[in-house]
Amino acid sequence: QVQLVESGGGLVQDGGSLRLSCALSGRTFGSDWMAWFRQAPGKERDFVAGISWRGSMTYYADSVKGRFTVSRDSAKSTMYLQMNSLKPEDTAVYYCAVQDPQIVGVTTISRNFKYWGQGTQVTVSS
Repeated sequence: QVQLVESGGGLVQDGGSLRLSCALSGRTFGSDWMAWFRQAPGKERDFVAGISWRGSMTYYADSVKGRFTVSRDSAKSTMYLQMNSLKPEDTAVYYCAVQDPQIVGVTTISRNFKYWGQGTQVTVSS
């Protein structure tokens, strides 16, 4: 059974930084694509950044490009999201997710992700 546990959220001021972690346990049965999503109150869950577990490919939403960096430590089975220059509009619950192994290629659509963490709250004050 796959388990994802996020940590590192919190309250930070406008322009500040946070680093989120996502610890993965269990077998993902061939799924290579992991991602961060976020969901603000009353809004849909949006793709933030993704990374291939075995390769080096990354992909970012335009809204975070140049400010956020996704990385992973395979030895620790952990994915990270370094968030710099945070803005109030970055306030949301952040989730990590593993793509459904039945999906070919990579995707940014939340319904194509099979395994999810419980989420961690990020609040950026102005």
